[in-house]
Amino acid sequence: MKFKHESIETNSGLLIILTLIVISIGGLVEIVPLFFIDETVEDVKTADGRDAIRPYTPLEIRGRDIYIREGCYLCHSQMIRPFRDEMLRYGHYSLAAESKYDHPFQWGSKRTGPDLARVGGKYSNEWHVAHLINPRSVVPASIMPNYPWLMKNDLKYADITARMRALKKVGVPYSETDAEYKANVKRFGKKVADMLNIHYAERNLLAQAEKGNYDGDRSRLTEMDALVAYLQVLGTMVDFKQYGDGYFSKFR
Repeated sequence: MKFKHESIETNSGLLIILTLIVISIGGLVEIVPLFFIDETVEDVKTADGRDAIRPYTPLEIRGRDIYIREGCYLCHSQMIRPFRDEMLRYGHYSLAAESKYDHPFQWGSKRTGPDLARVGGKYSNEWHVAHLINPRSVVPASIMPNYPWLMKNDLKYADITARMRALKKVGVPYSETDAEYKANVKRFGKKVADMLNIHYAERNLLAQAEKGNYDGDRSRLTEMDALVAYLQVLGTMVDFKQYGDGYFSKFR
């Protein structure tokens, strides 16, 4: 039976049925792969066999919140695509595993500025502070706006415990019970497991900020501390040197 386009458009009942069929097919294409997601998330381990990808620390969580609040994601993606030109400029293409604890993830293709997936450790803390206060002081051609208030605003972290509990509800393995803590020790190692303990969230946040001194001012804890801490961890969890060529391609 052959339908003319006009006959479909003039028959509202038929149009609704065909529209529902198309939407159902599109929905299945999006939903079905989710049932096989474990097969597409790369297995990334450290040299001692533990999970290389860890959840963010309390300070990094607050930094990421500020990153999203300030709209940094509107101009910077965190997704290096598997193309030669991108890998030459930014480094190894992004792995699904690197974003498994991101809610929401920062993948995308909008790049007014460079991709930040591997910006961690590329520049010093001092460079990031100067860049955020006045981007043109380090990149003369930059069109990025200034963010001087990050250095002026004290970091608010009284709700960090609640933030970690919220992330735990969507699958991020922060620990509250002794069993969860021991599981994290086995999975990530004791040092990381200690940082993922919700009960010591504020203490861990302050300790990391004091040790890192990300904004260069030990007299205060600022939003700049948190944002720089977040930027400095991006892309640093996977040691690609320990994997042979083509190892990650089998997960694609």
